[in-house]
Amino acid sequence: MISEELKIYLKRIFPFLAFFVLVPLISYGIWEFYPKKNLNLLVMDKTVLGPDLVEHSSLFWVLDYQKFTKKDNELYNKKTDYLGYFPAGEQKKPEIKDLSGLSSQMIKDKVSNLDVVFITDTYGVMTTPDNPEIEAQIPVRKKVYGGLDSKDIELLTEVKNQEKTLIAEFNSMASPTTKEVRTEFENLMGIKWTGWIGRYFDELDTIVNQEVPKWMRYQYKKQHNGDWLPAGAGLIFLHEDGRIEGLTFEEDYQNKIPLIRTQKINPIGSVLPEIVPYPDWFDVVLIEREYKVISYYDINPTTEGLEKLRSMGLPRFFPAAIVKENGKGKIYYFAGDFSDIRVDLGSAKFTGLPLFWKGLHMVSDYTDRESFFWNYYFPLTSSILNSAYQSKN
Repeated sequence: MISEELKIYLKRIFPFLAFFVLVPLISYGIWEFYPKKNLNLLVMDKTVLGPDLVEHSSLFWVLDYQKFTKKDNELYNKKTDYLGYFPAGEQKKPEIKDLSGLSSQMIKDKVSNLDVVFITDTYGVMTTPDNPEIEAQIPVRKKVYGGLDSKDIELLTEVKNQEKTLIAEFNSMASPTTKEVRTEFENLMGIKWTGWIGRYFDELDTIVNQEVPKWMRYQYKKQHNGDWLPAGAGLIFLHEDGRIEGLTFEEDYQNKIPLIRTQKINPIGSVLPEIVPYPDWFDVVLIEREYKVISYYDINPTTEGLEKLRSMGLPRFFPAAIVKENGKGKIYYFAGDFSDIRVDLGSAKFTGLPLFWKGLHMVSDYTDRESFFWNYYFPLTSSILNSAYQSKN
């Protein structure tokens, strides 16, 4: 017989058991119930620094949750289903799997079997100098592997010609990609990189904030009569030719953190929040008229800040996410390091998780990298991939 005390205890804990046991079981059951969706995807990531440092993990979480599958009806595996750099880990030595061994016809045939090509990162893997004094003055890097190459351009050309969907992301055009290859990429995409990339720092005092590289401070002082930027929040802009410029909060711009703004009426629909703070790396690009702007960056510059931007050849606003038609497909560009979440998102096999986590991660909390994923990256990529799936069917 169950005692009265036990009955009372069970009644009290039942709601908690239901929430922590039954709800996940039901959520998982619903996810299993939904049919798989075949979407043939090629992911390129040349900047995989370790087994747990996989930049495309966030994309593969979306693929898992949406139940997109490969041609064999199996779910995508973030450890194996991409082209690029495979670090030592499960295999004894690093491996490179790319298009270098394929003929033009083989690349053409490969693209004919694809629906989407997603370039998450082409920067690559670099070695740093052993001399810390040199590293403190200039960011010397020796390339191990990385950058777009002529075979990648062949692939992208075929993607465009065969009217597939192409998604490219921040840093696709920058070093170590050669200027010749970059020009081909820009012509294919219909965008032009200004040569500038930027990043927000919540504190420019290098004693307080160790995230500001020593070489950045050294080079800035070298170019600005020995002066460094005042303490407090600010934006650092780096040009490919070595120039460094800085904008300080309040004096040069009024949005403490760069904001990604999305109009209510946009090419993606109503899935994105109107304002998302974005503190990470971004590049500034100019776009053809055929592009539609999904989202754009806004730092709200002061008169002084606007003059600085003009002297750098930069506009008041610059694109964050853009899209244009490509026949039956579409071409997208993300002008930010959006895929680089680098946090463990857990299992994707539970229906309703994005809504649940979105409610717990405030969109205004720029220090929470997961917040950007749940509020912006997940709905953005989900919408794009589902659109590609619907187009093929």
